[in-house]
Amino acid sequence: MSATAGGGSTQTGVAGDAAATGPAARLGFTRGMVVQELGWDEDTDDALRVAVEDAIDSDMVDGDYGNVVDAVLLWWREDDGDLVDGLVDSLTDLVGGGSIWLLTPKVGRPGAVDPADIAEAAPIAGLSQTTTATVSKEWSATRLVAPKTVS
Repeated sequence: MSATAGGGSTQTGVAGDAAATGPAARLGFTRGMVVQELGWDEDTDDALRVAVEDAIDSDMVDGDYGNVVDAVLLWWREDDGDLVDGLVDSLTDLVGGGSIWLLTPKVGRPGAVDPADIAEAAPIAGLSQTTTATVSKEWSATRLVAPKTVS
């Protein structure tokens, strides 16, 4: 049915459009990717988690996975400890060329991480900050990648 055929079809079309432009798509997650989730807690955004799992068509894996992953979703709050250590730990299973999406509460929310702290921690952990995106009402995402080496 076309999007103009009826109310139900219109809603389906809208849902499809939302999936194509939703937060998981903006983060670059696609079917078949292996995504490791670290730092999950009661305050994480379940809708975002479901969107990521829908986009990759699989469950995310945890820190005990023991194999390489295409991307890491790292939930981080101001009181979670040393950000550099958290970033270095998140590199453990990451495949070369993969990215870390650092999810932090938005500025002004409890547990918010100062963007300057992210900018300072990333290069110490051997990472470069490339993109920042709003992914939900409460959380922002910062994409971090290992710089390409010249050989």
